[in-house]
Amino acid sequence: MLKSLDQLFKENEGKRAIGSFNVHCLEMLPAMLEGAKELDAPIIIQTSPGTAEYIGLDLLVSSMNTLVERLGISACLHMDHCKSIEFLKEAIDAGYTSVMYDGSSLDLEENIKNTRIVTNYARSKQVSVEGEVGTIGGAEDGLVVVAEDASYTHPEDAYRFVRETKVDAIAVAIGTTHGQYKSKAKINFNLLTELSANLQDVGLVLHGGTGVSDEDMRNCVAQGMKKVNVGTELNKSYIEEVNGTFSSATPLTSLRKLLLPANNRIKDIVIEKSRLFQLM
Repeated sequence: MLKSLDQLFKENEGKRAIGSFNVHCLEMLPAMLEGAKELDAPIIIQTSPGTAEYIGLDLLVSSMNTLVERLGISACLHMDHCKSIEFLKEAIDAGYTSVMYDGSSLDLEENIKNTRIVTNYARSKQVSVEGEVGTIGGAEDGLVVVAEDASYTHPEDAYRFVRETKVDAIAVAIGTTHGQYKSKAKINFNLLTELSANLQDVGLVLHGGTGVSDEDMRNCVAQGMKKVNVGTELNKSYIEEVNGTFSSATPLTSLRKLLLPANNRIKDIVIEKSRLFQLM
C-alpha cells in the first residue's frame, strides 16, 4: 500500500532525508522502485502535472500499487509543482498519496488561501500536502517554473504559511534552482539553520537537488531537510543513454535492449542518491 509523505517522515525521523524522484515516462518507474528495493530505502515517486497527463493518473496509481506490493517497499506517489487546485483534487481522488500546491508566484495571502483549500480536501483522504514559500527558479519538465529571478524564503512568511495552512511539508528557497546541472548551487546555510530550528513540526523540502554538491547535500540533510527532489539528473541521464543505444539500432533491434541501459542508469542514480540522503 502506498504511504503518505507524513507517514514516511515519521518512519524515517532521525535516519535520513527521503529521495523524491521525478518519473518522466512509465518505462523509468520499475527501475526507480527496484533501486529503492536494493538499498531497502523509502522512496517518493513524483510526477509533474504534464507527466501525469501524459501517462494517466489511473495508470500511474495502479502501476505504483502493483510494483510496491511486488517489491515490498515503502513508497509515496506525489504530484509536484501543480498550480491547479482542481487537478490536485483529481490526483487525490485517483490515489496519489501526496500533492504539492505551488502558489509561490502568488502573494502570500493568496498562496495561503489556495493551499488551505488543498489541505482541507486532502485531509479527508489521508493525503499529505506540500506547499512552497519563496521562489525556486529555473526550469522543470521543460517549462520555466519561475519566470523572474528566484528569491530566498523569508522566515516569517514561512512560519505564518505553515501555521495557517497546516501543510505537512514546505519547499524553501535557500539557493537551489530547478534544472541546474552545469554548475553547483550556493546554499544559504544560515537561512536553512534558522528555518530548521523554527519549523520542526513540518518537513523541509529541497527542490533542485541535482545542482547540490555531495558535501552540501550531506549538510542539508544533517540540518533538517526531510525530502530532496531529484529530476534533472534523471532526465539528462536517460537521454544520454538512449542517444548512445539508439544511434546504432536497426529496425530489427529489440526496443527493450535499447532502453535497458537507460533504465539501469536510473536505478543506479536512485541508489546513489538514497545513500547520500542517509544521516551519517
